Amino acid sequence: MSFYENRILPHIIDRACSIAPVMELRRQVVPKARGRVLEVGMGSAINLEYYDPARVELVYGLEPSEGMRRKARPNLARSAINVEWLDLPGEQIPLPDQSVDTVLLTFTLCTIPDWRKALGQMLRVLKPGGDLLFLEHGESPDDRTRTWQHRITPGWKKLAGGCHLNRHIADLIREAGFEIIELENLYLPKAPKIAGYIYLGRARKPENP
Repeated sequence: MSFYENRILPHIIDRACSIAPVMELRRQVVPKARGRVLEVGMGSAINLEYYDPARVELVYGLEPSEGMRRKARPNLARSAINVEWLDLPGEQIPLPDQSVDTVLLTFTLCTIPDWRKALGQMLRVLKPGGDLLFLEHGESPDDRTRTWQHRITPGWKKLAGGCHLNRHIADLIREAGFEIIELENLYLPKAPKIAGYIYLGRARKPENP
Protein backbone atom coordinates (compact mmCIF):
# COMPACT_ATOMS: atom_id res chain seq x y z
CA MET A 1 0.00 0.00 0.00
CA SER A 2 1.43 3.39 -1.01
CA PHE A 3 2.09 6.37 1.28
CA TYR A 4 -0.82 8.17 -0.38
CA GLU A 5 -3.23 5.28 0.24
CA ASN A 6 -2.09 4.70 3.82
CA ARG A 7 -1.49 8.23 5.10
CA ILE A 8 -3.32 10.77 2.94
CA LEU A 9 -6.35 9.05 1.40
CA PRO A 10 -7.89 8.01 4.77
CA HIS A 11 -8.11 11.67 5.80
CA ILE A 12 -9.68 12.68 2.47
CA ILE A 13 -12.26 9.88 2.60
CA ASP A 14 -13.08 10.53 6.24
CA ARG A 15 -13.67 14.24 5.58
CA ALA A 16 -15.77 13.64 2.44
CA CYS A 17 -17.89 10.98 4.13
CA SER A 18 -18.60 12.99 7.27
CA ILE A 19 -20.17 16.15 5.84
CA ALA A 20 -23.50 17.05 7.43
CA PRO A 21 -25.84 15.75 4.68
CA VAL A 22 -24.03 12.40 4.66
CA MET A 23 -24.18 12.10 8.43
CA GLU A 24 -27.93 12.74 8.33
CA LEU A 25 -28.35 9.84 5.91
CA ARG A 26 -26.21 7.60 8.12
CA ARG A 27 -28.53 8.48 10.99
CA GLN A 28 -31.44 7.09 8.98
CA VAL A 29 -29.78 3.78 8.11
CA VAL A 30 -27.39 2.60 10.83
CA PRO A 31 -29.85 2.39 13.78
CA LYS A 32 -31.75 -0.33 11.90
CA ALA A 33 -28.86 -2.76 12.39
CA ARG A 34 -29.51 -5.58 14.84
CA GLY A 35 -27.87 -8.63 16.39
CA ARG A 36 -24.46 -9.58 15.06
CA VAL A 37 -23.52 -7.02 12.43
CA LEU A 38 -20.96 -7.18 9.65
CA GLU A 39 -19.97 -3.68 8.56
CA VAL A 40 -18.11 -3.99 5.26
CA GLY A 41 -15.62 -1.18 4.76
CA MET A 42 -15.88 0.12 8.31
CA GLY A 43 -13.28 2.78 7.56
CA SER A 44 -12.80 5.27 10.39
CA ALA A 45 -15.74 3.75 12.33
CA ILE A 46 -17.78 6.86 11.61
CA ASN A 47 -21.03 4.89 11.91
CA LEU A 48 -20.44 3.80 15.51
CA GLU A 49 -22.30 6.72 17.08
CA TYR A 50 -25.49 5.70 15.27
CA TYR A 51 -25.66 2.05 16.30
CA ASP A 52 -28.29 1.25 18.92
CA PRO A 53 -26.47 -0.59 21.76
CA ALA A 54 -29.75 -2.16 22.85
CA ARG A 55 -30.14 -3.84 19.45
CA VAL A 56 -26.56 -4.71 18.53
CA GLU A 57 -24.60 -7.56 20.10
CA LEU A 58 -21.35 -7.22 18.16
CA VAL A 59 -20.00 -5.45 15.09
CA TYR A 60 -17.48 -7.19 12.84
CA GLY A 61 -15.59 -4.34 11.19
CA LEU A 62 -14.21 -5.49 7.85
CA GLU A 63 -11.50 -3.00 6.85
CA PRO A 64 -8.33 -3.83 4.90
CA SER A 65 -6.77 -0.36 5.16
CA GLU A 66 -4.34 0.09 8.04
CA GLY A 67 -4.66 3.85 7.64
CA MET A 68 -8.43 3.74 8.08
CA ARG A 69 -8.19 1.44 11.12
CA ARG A 70 -5.72 3.87 12.65
CA LYS A 71 -8.10 6.74 11.89
CA ALA A 72 -10.87 4.79 13.68
CA ARG A 73 -9.18 4.66 17.09
CA PRO A 74 -10.81 7.79 18.58
CA ASN A 75 -14.29 6.67 17.48
CA LEU A 76 -13.72 3.20 18.93
CA ALA A 77 -12.56 4.70 22.22
CA ARG A 78 -15.74 6.76 22.55
CA SER A 79 -18.15 3.94 21.70
CA ALA A 80 -19.82 1.33 23.89
CA ILE A 81 -20.30 -0.96 20.88
CA ASN A 82 -18.20 -4.13 20.85
CA VAL A 83 -16.14 -4.16 17.63
CA GLU A 84 -13.99 -6.96 16.25
CA TRP A 85 -11.74 -5.95 13.34
CA LEU A 86 -11.46 -8.19 10.28
CA ASP A 87 -8.35 -7.16 8.34
CA LEU A 88 -9.44 -8.40 4.91
CA PRO A 89 -11.14 -7.01 1.79
CA GLY A 90 -14.82 -7.48 1.01
CA GLU A 91 -14.09 -10.41 -1.29
CA GLN A 92 -12.69 -12.37 1.69
CA ILE A 93 -15.02 -12.45 4.68
CA PRO A 94 -13.60 -14.80 7.36
CA LEU A 95 -16.92 -15.67 8.98
CA PRO A 96 -18.99 -18.88 8.95
CA ASP A 97 -22.06 -19.30 6.77
CA GLN A 98 -25.25 -17.72 8.13
CA SER A 99 -23.46 -16.17 11.11
CA VAL A 100 -24.63 -12.53 11.06
CA ASP A 101 -28.04 -10.89 11.35
CA THR A 102 -27.23 -7.65 9.51
CA VAL A 103 -24.76 -6.52 6.88
CA LEU A 104 -24.10 -2.78 6.64
CA LEU A 105 -22.69 -1.04 3.57
CA THR A 106 -22.08 2.71 3.64
CA PHE A 107 -20.13 4.21 0.73
CA THR A 108 -18.24 0.95 0.28
CA LEU A 109 -19.63 -0.95 -2.70
CA CYS A 110 -18.26 1.69 -5.07
CA THR A 111 -14.67 0.78 -4.14
CA ILE A 112 -14.66 -3.05 -4.03
CA PRO A 113 -12.87 -4.37 -7.14
CA ASP A 114 -14.82 -7.65 -7.44
CA TRP A 115 -18.28 -6.59 -6.27
CA ARG A 116 -19.88 -9.86 -7.40
CA LYS A 117 -17.61 -11.94 -5.19
CA ALA A 118 -17.98 -9.52 -2.29
CA LEU A 119 -21.78 -9.48 -2.40
CA GLY A 120 -21.74 -13.26 -2.74
CA GLN A 121 -19.70 -13.42 0.46
CA MET A 122 -22.14 -11.10 2.23
CA LEU A 123 -25.04 -13.28 1.13
CA ARG A 124 -23.21 -16.35 2.40
CA VAL A 125 -22.57 -15.05 5.92
CA LEU A 126 -26.00 -13.46 6.35
CA LYS A 127 -28.72 -15.52 8.01
CA PRO A 128 -31.83 -16.29 5.93
CA GLY A 129 -34.21 -13.38 6.39
CA GLY A 130 -31.31 -11.15 7.50
CA ASP A 131 -30.97 -7.56 6.31
CA LEU A 132 -28.47 -5.85 4.07
CA LEU A 133 -28.62 -2.13 4.93
CA PHE A 134 -27.06 0.12 2.32
CA LEU A 135 -26.19 3.77 1.81
CA GLU A 136 -24.18 4.14 -1.38
CA HIS A 137 -23.60 6.53 -4.24
CA GLY A 138 -23.65 5.42 -7.84
CA GLU A 139 -25.01 5.70 -11.34
CA SER A 140 -27.43 8.54 -11.98
CA PRO A 141 -30.63 8.14 -14.06
CA ASP A 142 -29.90 11.49 -15.71
CA ASP A 143 -28.36 10.93 -19.16
CA ARG A 144 -25.93 13.84 -19.03
CA THR A 145 -24.73 13.07 -15.51
CA ARG A 146 -24.42 9.37 -16.28
CA THR A 147 -22.33 10.10 -19.38
CA TRP A 148 -19.90 12.16 -17.30
CA GLN A 149 -19.80 9.47 -14.62
CA HIS A 150 -18.67 6.88 -17.15
CA ARG A 151 -16.17 9.32 -18.66
CA ILE A 152 -14.58 10.38 -15.38
CA THR A 153 -14.55 7.09 -13.46
CA PRO A 154 -11.25 5.66 -14.85
CA GLY A 155 -9.27 8.66 -13.60
CA TRP A 156 -11.37 9.16 -10.48
CA LYS A 157 -10.60 5.61 -9.30
CA LYS A 158 -6.87 6.35 -9.18
CA LEU A 159 -7.36 9.31 -6.84
CA ALA A 160 -10.27 8.06 -4.75
CA GLY A 161 -9.21 4.62 -3.57
CA GLY A 162 -10.84 2.68 -6.38
CA CYS A 163 -14.18 4.49 -6.14
CA HIS A 164 -16.50 3.96 -9.12
CA LEU A 165 -18.97 6.76 -9.83
CA ASN A 166 -21.00 4.67 -12.27
CA ARG A 167 -22.20 1.51 -10.51
CA HIS A 168 -25.96 0.94 -10.42
CA ILE A 169 -26.09 -0.13 -6.79
CA ALA A 170 -29.64 -1.51 -6.76
CA ASP A 171 -28.99 -3.71 -9.80
CA LEU A 172 -25.79 -5.07 -8.25
CA ILE A 173 -27.59 -6.00 -5.03
CA ARG A 174 -30.43 -7.71 -6.88
CA GLU A 175 -28.04 -9.57 -9.17
CA ALA A 176 -26.25 -10.98 -6.11
CA GLY A 177 -29.47 -12.65 -4.93
CA PHE A 178 -30.85 -10.15 -2.42
CA GLU A 179 -34.44 -8.95 -2.43
CA ILE A 180 -34.70 -5.17 -2.09
CA ILE A 181 -37.41 -4.29 0.43
CA GLU A 182 -36.87 -0.53 0.72
CA LEU A 183 -35.16 1.84 -1.73
CA GLU A 184 -34.86 5.60 -1.83
CA ASN A 185 -32.91 7.57 -4.43
CA LEU A 186 -31.87 11.19 -4.15
CA TYR A 187 -29.13 13.65 -4.98
CA LEU A 188 -27.00 14.60 -2.02
CA PRO A 189 -27.52 18.31 -1.28
CA LYS A 190 -24.64 20.60 -2.29
CA ALA A 191 -22.64 17.70 -3.78
CA PRO A 192 -21.58 17.40 -7.43
CA LYS A 193 -24.17 15.31 -9.25
CA ILE A 194 -21.53 12.95 -10.63
CA ALA A 195 -20.65 11.84 -7.09
CA GLY A 196 -23.89 12.56 -5.26
CA TYR A 197 -26.59 10.23 -6.57
CA ILE A 198 -27.61 8.16 -3.53
CA TYR A 199 -29.06 4.67 -3.14
CA LEU A 200 -30.45 4.21 0.39
CA GLY A 201 -32.39 1.20 1.56
CA ARG A 202 -32.75 -2.30 2.90
CA ALA A 203 -32.46 -5.66 1.17
CA ARG A 204 -33.13 -9.11 2.55
CA LYS A 205 -31.60 -12.53 2.09
CA PRO A 206 -34.46 -14.79 1.00
CA GLU A 207 -35.57 -17.42 3.51
CA ASN A 208 -35.29 -20.05 0.78
CA PRO A 209 -32.71 -18.75 -1.73
